Amino acid sequence: ETTSLIKPFCNNFTYKMKTAVAATLIASAAAFAPQSANTRANTALEAGKFASKLQYVPCIPVDKLPAPGSATSGVAGGLAICIAVDPSGSVFALGDKCPPVNQPLSFGNVDATTIQDPVLGTKFSLKTGEVVGAWCPSGIGKLLGGLFDPVGVPTFPVKKKGANIEVQVDVNAKANFESQYWSGVLDAQGKADGKYY
Repeated sequence: ETTSLIKPFCNNFTYKMKTAVAATLIASAAAFAPQSANTRANTALEAGKFASKLQYVPCIPVDKLPAPGSATSGVAGGLAICIAVDPSGSVFALGDKCPPVNQPLSFGNVDATTIQDPVLGTKFSLKTGEVVGAWCPSGIGKLLGGLFDPVGVPTFPVKKKGANIEVQVDVNAKANFESQYWSGVLDAQGKADGKYY
């Protein structure tokens, strides 16, 4: 008789667990789904407050340049930059965020013409940043890649100047991005002007 009392409880519990797992998976997939095509990408609200200003800025010291066939990370003008060196010693600068989930590109493998995302397997051209070959071909990339359209990474002009590797970036890009932050009563600093009390 004890078995007959436990069985309905177990069936109900199993149903609830399956429902909870299914709801979690659906919510997780929705978080990674692409934006609707009906959204307006360029509105007056998204206009930057500061004019674009391209200039070369130091990114990493020359003595921190990675060995041929590898990459490292740096920051130039507030932007995360991947400095990659191909096997022949040529230096390239790319954005250090791999689409679609923004892990560091600087952990990737570098060959003569591409750098490969270390997690999802996508290869990006060192010269153009465009996707080369299959989009998200390995592991979990097969699942995530289907949710997003293939997109490349930005590339930047790079040069050696003195003891530094310099990258040409829009030095106002970070300020324009941050100008879009909402500010008000719940501002992280506590004040709408961003200053501390």
